[in-house]
Amino acid sequence: MQHFVRPPGSPPVNGYSHAVAFTGPMVAVSGQVPLDAEGGIVGDSDPAAQIRQVFANLATALHAAGARLQDVVKLTVYLTDLADLDAFRLIRDEYLDPGRPPACSLVKVAGLVHPAFRVEIDALAVLPADM
Repeated sequence: MQHFVRPPGSPPVNGYSHAVAFTGPMVAVSGQVPLDAEGGIVGDSDPAAQIRQVFANLATALHAAGARLQDVVKLTVYLTDLADLDAFRLIRDEYLDPGRPPACSLVKVAGLVHPAFRVEIDALAVLPADM
């Protein structure tokens, strides 16, 4: 079970919840990067393509653990260029329910494990009650 919280008196949000209370078993997904199933880099200089691939990888990892993107309660997003933030927000809202956004931290980093990577995202999800 999940409860998305926006406390009175808190600042406005843009696609995230200030807090998410939950019960049930959890799934932690390691940072996903823009690699396809064969290990090739997707969207070498295209941030939108990289972000889409990362969300696809998150969905694949969650599915393997019995969860879905809708079960995500916390994201940590690492961007190498804040100019990619608008693309991230648009694409995030395609994959996640904007009415029930997870808690989220966004970090601007100098670089990721491969110089072509522009984004990495890790997630915490709560397994559905019927697991």
